[in-house]
Amino acid sequence: MKISGIAKSIVSGLAAGATAAVTAVQDGALSTGEGVTIVLAVLGAWGITYAVPNRPAATPRSLPRDL
Repeated sequence: MKISGIAKSIVSGLAAGATAAVTAVQDGALSTGEGVTIVLAVLGAWGITYAVPNRPAATPRSLPRDL
């Protein structure tokens, strides 16, 4: 299954943002610093995930025959 880099980065950004948001609102309030942390988590996840290429699929010819 081939997943585009954009789809991967969107999902990872949502996951990072949700994780940071859940942690930030544990005390019942959202401060400016916590908001900045959420935004930086989303942007960081988008950038890093989009930059890392997918691993190429293994083909039967690339595997050793001695297996």
